[in-house]
Amino acid sequence: MLQFIIRRTVGAALTLFLIGATTFFLFVAAPSDYASLACGKDCSPARLESIREALGLNLPIAQQFWDFMSGIVTGRDFPDGHCAAPCLGQSFYSGDMVWDTILDRFPLTLTMTAGSMVVFLVVGLGAGMLAAYKRGSMVDKVATGASMVLSSFQIYFLGPIALTVLVYSTGWMEDPKYVPITEDPIGWFVGLSIPMVVMSTIFTAQYTRMARASMIEQLAEDHVRTARAKGMSQKYVFFRYAWRGSLIPIVTILGIDLSALLGGAVVTELTFSLQGIGRLAVDGALHKDLPLTMGVMLFGAFFILILNILADIVYAYVDPRVRLS
Repeated sequence: MLQFIIRRTVGAALTLFLIGATTFFLFVAAPSDYASLACGKDCSPARLESIREALGLNLPIAQQFWDFMSGIVTGRDFPDGHCAAPCLGQSFYSGDMVWDTILDRFPLTLTMTAGSMVVFLVVGLGAGMLAAYKRGSMVDKVATGASMVLSSFQIYFLGPIALTVLVYSTGWMEDPKYVPITEDPIGWFVGLSIPMVVMSTIFTAQYTRMARASMIEQLAEDHVRTARAKGMSQKYVFFRYAWRGSLIPIVTILGIDLSALLGGAVVTELTFSLQGIGRLAVDGALHKDLPLTMGVMLFGAFFILILNILADIVYAYVDPRVRLS
């Protein structure tokens, strides 16, 4: 298992480096003059040149790339002070260090995404397994039909409807807001309950269908039928033999869906006016803030790679054949 984790970690590090290099050169190749954007409208030539020197834009591209990548490991010095590692640069728009800004916004995105994942895994897998266990019954038909309907909805469609019904019309709930979970867990749950449920709706529908199909396939396997022929109860066979095998394709799909989950967080934050990483990425693009946009992209890639490594570890635990390969 240790060698398996090391291989995945080394591969993730190389992937992150390639993403960083590709992102950097794509932005550098853009025709925009980022020094002019940082300087503003009423900018004198002397001021423009000083900003260009301060941002390192007057250096060769190779030197700029080296400063950027080495700053992630060792830190960098800016006119406004030292940026400790991992340094992702200084925002053109706000003047704040990108890493500090990301750390300030990340807890909202992390906790909301984790909460949504718990919701759709618990509800989706539970409904799918129950539908497979009660195959052909009314429970199966309701779960399958509901998943088909909900999978066609989108966050930007469900979000306003949820706000209109639960907040503005009935007043049952307040506007979504973020309260740090370490300060007030109940306030955090209440403040983000609507965004988490809306964000998890599509995934819940998808995982309900996947869990049902995977469980039905496992129940038809030879070793499961042999266990039944030996006189074991249906519940014992269901949880002892079929459950673990049905998780293998689900864990695989979960690793692929992690990037889609992060994309869903971006749309959710915009829909509910939450100030997380998703909103930060949009602000960076709107302001043409090169360091902020690059920093958010690299951080998002790092986040997805870490989650994929965790998914691979879970996959290897569920299916030992992966470790042997």
